[in-house]
Amino acid sequence: MKNSEKQTTAQPKTVALFVSDIHLSPSLPKTTLAFLNFLVEQGTKTEQLYILGDMFEYWVGDDDIFDKYNAEIVQTLHNLTSAGIQLFWIAGNRDFLIGEDFATATGMQLLTDPSIITVAGKKIALCHGDEQCTDDTSYMQFRSQVRNIEWQRNFLALPLAQRKTIVSGMRENSKMQQSQKALSIMDVNPTAIAQLFASTACHYLIHGHTHRPALHEQNGQYRYVLPDWDCDNGSVRGGWISIDEHGEIHRHNLKNCGI
Repeated sequence: MKNSEKQTTAQPKTVALFVSDIHLSPSLPKTTLAFLNFLVEQGTKTEQLYILGDMFEYWVGDDDIFDKYNAEIVQTLHNLTSAGIQLFWIAGNRDFLIGEDFATATGMQLLTDPSIITVAGKKIALCHGDEQCTDDTSYMQFRSQVRNIEWQRNFLALPLAQRKTIVSGMRENSKMQQSQKALSIMDVNPTAIAQLFASTACHYLIHGHTHRPALHEQNGQYRYVLPDWDCDNGSVRGGWISIDEHGEIHRHNLKNCGI
């Protein structure tokens, strides 16, 4: 069986879809529409949908679930699970505060990072990818802070408006820091990836975060990197990965799919 990525349009039945880094925000209406169309047009044609983090540009807590913009996303996801589609989610570095209330409202299942799944006979490791960017020491320190349960409890106790102001400041600071970092520092570390393959005993890994879509193969191990989405700034960017009933892995690009 071939392990290379397939670009064909006519495929056997799709059993699983994988997507990440959509960065949904009211300020990105075209990207939002593309993702909602993806959920309706592609999400209904699979058995399982895995969202591997950073679905939102930021998430300040599940009490923001009733915001008009957020409510539309929640309802569309709920429509999928109500139709019998299994929906799974792994936390990203932007939306790690998504919790049980969001999961209940959408019908999705929260997965740990990393997680191991089996799809069409393939044992696959899933993660967001940020935990493997160990060369970015300042980010790793920040990640350790905000993933701390006590920090999250204290943050979520703040008024919603204050949380949004704090996160807005964090995002601006993050953009400034990223502009000063070498691109290689913000990519995954090879040793961290090797350790993940070893600890999960998987030959396949799917992740996002780095915004560098590619297939990396070494020693019979295959690492599929998902793209980020952006339909509002210049050329269209985005896509997803699917696995069909025969275990073949396919990559799909937004600009090639009419979405």
